[in-house]
Amino acid sequence: MKYRISILALLVTAVLGQSCVSSKKYKELDANYTQLQNSTKDLSIKYQTSEQALAVARGRNKSLEEQIEQQKTNVTALQDALNKCLNSSSQGNVNISKLVDEINASNRYIQQLVNAKNKSDSLNMVLTNNLTRSLTPQETQDVDVKVLKGVVYISLSDNMLYKSGSYEISDKAGATLSKIAKIIMDYSNYDVLIEGNTDNVPISQKNIRNNWDLSALRASSVVQALQTTYQVDPKRLTAGGRGEYNPIADNSTPSGKAQNRRTQIIITPKLDQFMDLIGKAPADQPAPPKQ
Repeated sequence: MKYRISILALLVTAVLGQSCVSSKKYKELDANYTQLQNSTKDLSIKYQTSEQALAVARGRNKSLEEQIEQQKTNVTALQDALNKCLNSSSQGNVNISKLVDEINASNRYIQQLVNAKNKSDSLNMVLTNNLTRSLTPQETQDVDVKVLKGVVYISLSDNMLYKSGSYEISDKAGATLSKIAKIIMDYSNYDVLIEGNTDNVPISQKNIRNNWDLSALRASSVVQALQTTYQVDPKRLTAGGRGEYNPIADNSTPSGKAQNRRTQIIITPKLDQFMDLIGKAPADQPAPPKQ
């Protein structure tokens, strides 16, 4: 407003004194007027900018107020939840303690399984090494010893073990069976399965109808030799025949047939020991109630 009054005053003065004001003075006044107009324009722009900034600030302030209210609501909800937890802390502690006990029981059972497996693996390794060291170079050609999935397999060729075309134990098999029997007796916590296997060549003799009979009779001969000659506890022994139906090589070649004609002595930990271990497994417990 003051700028406008000044401008009018200047205009009046200029009109009244036009006749007596020099041209130079008039130009100075006109320049001042133009400068005042520019200043007024700048002030107007600054005012508009300030109004916009104020509007933005008010918007931010409103947003902050809304956030504060939301946080107050959240704090109230959290406080309510905390109060509920505190009120039910006794029951919660019982459930947590029960869960910890169940976890500890499961961990102990897992450790028992690990220990049992490690012990079994160690014994199998010792058993295998002891038997392998006791065999002569000639015997190792007819005896194959290996461990598969925690089980010891002793595979004996039929040429060494039986008389030709028969299920009777040969004389030369005695020394080898004696060493195997000693290993079996040293590891009394193991059961022994004797398994007979044949090639696919048909057989028909007196009292031997087929390869089923031959494989079973050969396994039975080994079991009886271990029992009667080497005093292995018969309760630990099992005999079985698989005929020609468990080949490990191609029956179309002579070498394949020779590999398939074998008797396996399979040494495994006693089944009742595993059943006892399974019986010690922690019983399934219902999940604790949700809070």
